[in-house]
Amino acid sequence: MARLLLAVSLIGLAGWGVVNDSIPSADRLSGIPSGRTRVLDLSYAISDKLVAWPGDTRWFEAKVNATVEKDGYFTRSFWMLEHYGTHMDAPIHFPPGTTPVDKIPVKRLFGPAVVLDVRAEGEKNSDYLLPAAVVEQWERRHGRIPAGAIVLLRTGWSARFPDAKRYRNQDAQGTMHFPGFSVEAAKLLLERKISGLGCDTMSVDAGNSTDFAVHRVTLGAGLYHLENLADLSALPEAGAFLIAAPIKLEGGSGGAVRVFAVLD
Repeated sequence: MARLLLAVSLIGLAGWGVVNDSIPSADRLSGIPSGRTRVLDLSYAISDKLVAWPGDTRWFEAKVNATVEKDGYFTRSFWMLEHYGTHMDAPIHFPPGTTPVDKIPVKRLFGPAVVLDVRAEGEKNSDYLLPAAVVEQWERRHGRIPAGAIVLLRTGWSARFPDAKRYRNQDAQGTMHFPGFSVEAAKLLLERKISGLGCDTMSVDAGNSTDFAVHRVTLGAGLYHLENLADLSALPEAGAFLIAAPIKLEGGSGGAVRVFAVLD
């Protein structure tokens, strides 16, 4: 019976791959061990050297509990903020969202990647807000954004990482400046029934935001965010498939996440 179920599952995956190239077929997945299918890790390794949110005075600590020399094995304990490094914002992070990170439906952690490239715009204007028109332009090139997609804003800001001064890009008053989604674009993406938003900056809202309106609109609608993603330059605008694997922290407002992109 187990073999029968596995066969049915693989046939289903293969069928999906024919219908939508952004969904990996069984053949595409089987190519991962050999390297025929590429997998990109879009996450930063966690350490105390990552860029913390301004005002945070404590963000990561690790302590050695046992060493091979003394105990015959090696272990550590660690402490960290939920929103540090490459992390996921769960809906409960901002009202009216209520879902903690451990209750996000598993199926929403997998989805086709929609990459919106605003590197040129962000270079000219660090306060750039992605307009809905750019989403519509993407759809004219690639078709309507599928339900369950994970939409990534590629600003190029990862090139500034881990230089905290350049990555935060704060002015004399302490206000940060980096691109983000506009509320207009976020509402259009909600109509497409996507699963989440992601960015290679510290926030899906622009750095100079004071009300975090995109957080409230999207988290309130049940989406999640992937923030501080690593270099997105190798991703195509369409065709990649994303896997987001957050820490399953009971009641968490978010937490560290490992994000993978599956590519042909």
